[in-house]
Amino acid sequence: MLGTAVGDALGLPYEGLSRRRLKRLLGPPDRHRFMGNYGMVSDDTEHTCLVAQSLVASSFDLDRFVKDFAKRLRWWFVALPAGIGRATLRSCIKLWLGFSPKSSGVFSAGNGPAMRSAIFGAIFDDIDQIVSFVRASSHVTHTDPKAEFGAIAVALATWHGRRNSTVDGNQFVKILELAIGEAGAELTAILRDVVKSVASRESTLDYAAKNGHGSGVTGYTYHTVPVVIHAWLSNSHDYRRAVASVIECGGDADTTAAIVGGIVGATTGEEGIPKDWLAGICEWPRSVSWMRRLSKQLHEVSKSEIAQKPVTVNPVAILIRNPGFLVIVLLHGFRRLFPPY
Repeated sequence: MLGTAVGDALGLPYEGLSRRRLKRLLGPPDRHRFMGNYGMVSDDTEHTCLVAQSLVASSFDLDRFVKDFAKRLRWWFVALPAGIGRATLRSCIKLWLGFSPKSSGVFSAGNGPAMRSAIFGAIFDDIDQIVSFVRASSHVTHTDPKAEFGAIAVALATWHGRRNSTVDGNQFVKILELAIGEAGAELTAILRDVVKSVASRESTLDYAAKNGHGSGVTGYTYHTVPVVIHAWLSNSHDYRRAVASVIECGGDADTTAAIVGGIVGATTGEEGIPKDWLAGICEWPRSVSWMRRLSKQLHEVSKSEIAQKPVTVNPVAILIRNPGFLVIVLLHGFRRLFPPY
């Protein structure tokens, strides 16, 4: 969870920038730049926290998890979060209109499911259980199978990384292929090319440019996931380099950094996250200490299989925090209207 948060906070100020403007406008992604020398988190981390809370409350019962997650998603939406994706926006509206979690999703292959799926690979050991929970989580907001397949790839990368001292790209793709079957053949074919690229020591930046992402990685999951998997396979135990390498690609940088941060962070643990990056998160009320408490609860539930009341956040605090966050985002947007172009 902390891995996701740090990656999200590092990538957030770079979101939407092309590769050419990255260093000229903000410099290399080696420190927080969102609010001076500090960073805040966006919807990527918030969704991971919502998933964790629902897992704690449901004690890993799938039906209870889905209902609890949908409830939390509804109230998260009411607090007017900045940067909400179009598909997630429409799904939240449908939830408030009375649609059930099984019918609230919209046909979209966006990044929403992938950005919140690493946590399933971090907490579950059984692949079938991982796939079931990823699928259920995905369908609350996105019904395009591509969104589901991309999210499963992220979860299984996390699972594979934390269980093996040396990651094996070919083995990972085989595991994924068994999980998503022939319907996901397009994604597995793309990821085989990723494995070949990593084996040839091609950088993630060059891989992205070669595959049409010279102006930045888009929010389409079949663009995002391959770049993320490339960065993970290239830097499976180097959190700093993995996160920096996807931010350098530009585009949807907060999401790509959050996803690869979640994958690599599950392998390295908190001690593998640069201390200056972790200390630089200035977030409230979902603070670093709050996320640590939630992570501890999730670990306890995984051992005891007894549900707990998850730590919560003060809704008034969220209503104060979100407008402030939006103002900072808008200031970054206005800054980009001026040189250097």
